Amino acid sequence: MNIKSLLLGSAAALIAVSGARAADAVVVAEPEPAEYVKICDVYGSGYFYIPGTETCLRIGGYVRYDIGAGDVGSFDGARSFDHKDGDEQDTFYKNARFTLKTWTGQETELGTLKTYTETRFNFGNRNGYPSADDPTTEADEFNSNPAGNKNVSLNFAWIQLGGLRVGKDESAFDTFIGYAGNVLQDTLVPYGDFDTNVVQYYFDAGNGFSAVVSLEEGSGTVGTIDSYVPHVVGGLKYTQGWGAITGVVAYDSNYEEVAGKVRLDITPMQNLSLFIMGGYGTDDNLNDDTTLIHNGNAINAGGRGFYKQWGGNWAFWGGGTYTINEKTSFNAQVSYDEWKNLGVAANIAYDVVPGFTVTAEVDYLNAGKFDDANFSNFTDADKKSSIGGLLRFQRSF
Repeated sequence: MNIKSLLLGSAAALIAVSGARAADAVVVAEPEPAEYVKICDVYGSGYFYIPGTETCLRIGGYVRYDIGAGDVGSFDGARSFDHKDGDEQDTFYKNARFTLKTWTGQETELGTLKTYTETRFNFGNRNGYPSADDPTTEADEFNSNPAGNKNVSLNFAWIQLGGLRVGKDESAFDTFIGYAGNVLQDTLVPYGDFDTNVVQYYFDAGNGFSAVVSLEEGSGTVGTIDSYVPHVVGGLKYTQGWGAITGVVAYDSNYEEVAGKVRLDITPMQNLSLFIMGGYGTDDNLNDDTTLIHNGNAINAGGRGFYKQWGGNWAFWGGGTYTINEKTSFNAQVSYDEWKNLGVAANIAYDVVPGFTVTAEVDYLNAGKFDDANFSNFTDADKKSSIGGLLRFQRSF
């Protein structure tokens, strides 16, 4: 056997062994094609299809930081106890908030199926006063108004199919007619409460006319319904290029009172929008005195129900927005009611970059009946005239 024969034999043996091992090799399956998120542009920007469904989802919200100073009655200030001598004194009102929002939409044979949720998380002190300990009780009531985590709030959680909406919303008495301007403190003279569960139907005729009917639960001690009878809100709106005119009326089933508001919005020029809104409500039952054992209300509303929250029978609100340039706008509001409560608020809002806005506001309240024995103190003011300011930083996404 020569060297050539040995080499040929070794090569043949190696080929045989390699072939055997190759026969035993694990075959790796090719990966399945990835299912990438698809953009959904049916309901506006920011939506995407939830993989494997026909539902479009959008996630958004904002991060906000408020710094307020001044009187508590302006909604901007706060008070605390001095840590050394215990004297009550002014301090900043500060609040950080993270708000998470979700929107969904899907087309069905019965119309568009939509949902909306909004949850808020807050940290800071209160726009309020400290409280001292009462030595006559065992409980410790001392509270210096410290900063801390506040209650998480579910502000919206509704389902809507076509024009029918059910779930947690804000009252149609406010949402359908519109809020009182673009100022931060727009409730120095209040125009109606907000939080409620609803069963609501919205109709849009397509020619500028729209309407709403809303059955509402209300909220709070005064506002939550006390029987199977709901609060009822109805509204009509006419919208055109010049602006809109809107009216709403509400029935308070707890106190059997009625309130209504009418609003006019106009756009006299491209960079200016103005509004004026008037409210009127009955209040005989809202003013019953609980000291009258046989005739008074078990729960006294102090003249302010869930819908007619302003003082007296009538009130008005007016204001507008002037766009100075593409980054800057000026907003103002004036409000007044029959109890001679006067509110004035004005701010400058500046968009530093898209999605990040800084707003500086000044607020003033004159509580006309502050010295009266039956004064109903909505802003928790400790003096007749309150003034304050608020600086807000907000990143929206």
